[in-house]
Amino acid sequence: MNYGFIIDNRKCIGCHACTVACKSEHDTPIGVNRTWVKYIEKGNFPNTHRSFSVMRCNHCAEAPCTTICPTTALFTRDDGIVDFDNRRCIGCKACMQACPYDAIHIDPYTGTAAKCNYCAHRVEVGLEPPCVNVCPTHAIISGDREDSSSEIATLLALHPVQVRKPEKGKEPKLYYIEGDAASLTPGATDSAGSYMWTDAPPSGVDLEAWRIASERHSQEESAYAMKTEGAKKVYAAPEPHRGSWGKTVSAYLFTKSISGGIGLVLASLLLLGVPLSFATISTALLTSLVFLGLTNFLLVYKLERRERFFYVLLKPQWGSWLTRGAYIMTAYGLLATLALLLALASIRPPPLLLVLVLVGAFGTAVYSAFLFNQAKGRDLWQSPVLPLHLIAHAVVAGAAALGLLSSSEATMSRLLAAGLAMSLLALGAEFFSRHATADGEAAAKIIVSGRFRVRFWLWVFLLCHLVPIFLLAAGAFTGAAILALIGIALFEDMFVEAGQALPLA
Repeated sequence: MNYGFIIDNRKCIGCHACTVACKSEHDTPIGVNRTWVKYIEKGNFPNTHRSFSVMRCNHCAEAPCTTICPTTALFTRDDGIVDFDNRRCIGCKACMQACPYDAIHIDPYTGTAAKCNYCAHRVEVGLEPPCVNVCPTHAIISGDREDSSSEIATLLALHPVQVRKPEKGKEPKLYYIEGDAASLTPGATDSAGSYMWTDAPPSGVDLEAWRIASERHSQEESAYAMKTEGAKKVYAAPEPHRGSWGKTVSAYLFTKSISGGIGLVLASLLLLGVPLSFATISTALLTSLVFLGLTNFLLVYKLERRERFFYVLLKPQWGSWLTRGAYIMTAYGLLATLALLLALASIRPPPLLLVLVLVGAFGTAVYSAFLFNQAKGRDLWQSPVLPLHLIAHAVVAGAAALGLLSSSEATMSRLLAAGLAMSLLALGAEFFSRHATADGEAAAKIIVSGRFRVRFWLWVFLLCHLVPIFLLAAGAFTGAAILALIGIALFEDMFVEAGQALPLA
């Protein structure tokens, strides 16, 4: 069995019966939807045309939400339905970032993730989902794609179909007959303005930048941009992804850079034989552990179900980098604590322990790059340069913190300068080279030439990279270290926010 949906756009009249039936079946709260209908309009009066698209979970064959979920709250059934178990969900919202289709929301009643689950409870007793039953024009077709006698298999064999975002390679199983490209491509419609039935919130997307980015990619994408000129989104459900990862995640990246960076730099120097006092070693390790504790606090604080935070360790889904990261940070914390106890007893940590601390600190600093890579809905975060950013941030943060905590300013100045140079290299590679997708490039433009341009050029690039390098050359380590730390915080906040600026549906 392999269940899927077809939306026959030749028949859909945009009546919202499917939305109402879905909300009734699942008692879905106002403000969130498992199924919704998107309207777009094209043309100029009196020659206008309206198209409808039913939006919901695509039940992907390679569902990224199941991969990133740290507790197996989201999983793929043997019949191909992507289902969820809200008893295991911790409300981390990682699945919302992983879904390219904006199909997952947080249920305000339970604080857990929810989405279309194909009404699996009905399918198990031989019934169809209520959205299929209630549709007055039979525009929604469900069934087993592998059953050659089923209606869905027949339609798939007879008609060309479209899917949303095929470039993601997730093999979505929500198909559209005569789907409208402008409706299925989120950035292709202008959502500014007010309409009779709804006020469409501005998406924050520079449409001209999006179209330019599209033209730099494949001819097919460029054709999309030309086809969608003048298309307007006139009705859609609120976008549940908006701001799902906010300042707390930015702060967590910053504190983690400091914690991992201190351990990385300290262990490297001790392994290289650089003489450091026990007081310096103890202070550095204690500071690293304090910031590691802050990181863990922020990770738990951002959960909707904080009382379930231990599920990550006790009910792990090992494919998720949230789970792997939790174990990496736990291991690093234990190793750093052991090294601290030895330093407090005036015993130099042995080389094997230092190597383990180094590996744990490196993993703590860098694992978020792989976590963000699992967030397949965010094209900017798929950047291959992100690990380099985080390594550079760890070196900068570690050198700056150790220099401020100790009297080894000469050594730390060289390390800080090297970290800043590495960070500048990463910035150049990130923002002045072509991105893999139009959405990734459009998100990068928001940083370098959009609403973040002043923060990027004046603060991150000039005041927090170039100025610290000149200050280090002049021997002003303290000022350079403080500005460099500010630069890390500003960049990470900007990168998290810009990555979520583009609409997904």
